[in-house]
Amino acid sequence: MSFKKFLKSVITSLELGDYKVEGKKKAIKDLLKKLNRRKQNLKKSLEKASEKKQQKELKEELEILSFEIKKGKKILYKLYAKNKKKDK
Repeated sequence: MSFKKFLKSVITSLELGDYKVEGKKKAIKDLLKKLNRRKQNLKKSLEKASEKKQQKELKEELEILSFEIKKGKKILYKLYAKNKKKDK
């Protein structure tokens, strides 16, 4: 029995599903957690910032982070939707 066949039989017997998709989901979730933590830190820094130039830079960075978080959530949603279609 080749390794690929063995791996497929183990995956089906343990009902693991698509492990590649699960790995992507986990990686995206971890990345989103880090981005959200960074966003919270930026908000705190923005409140403490006194110079207008520094506030402007922090606001721009906050906008970029918000956009990246939206993209990550959209990708995660697509992965979950794709997984549900396979289940049916």
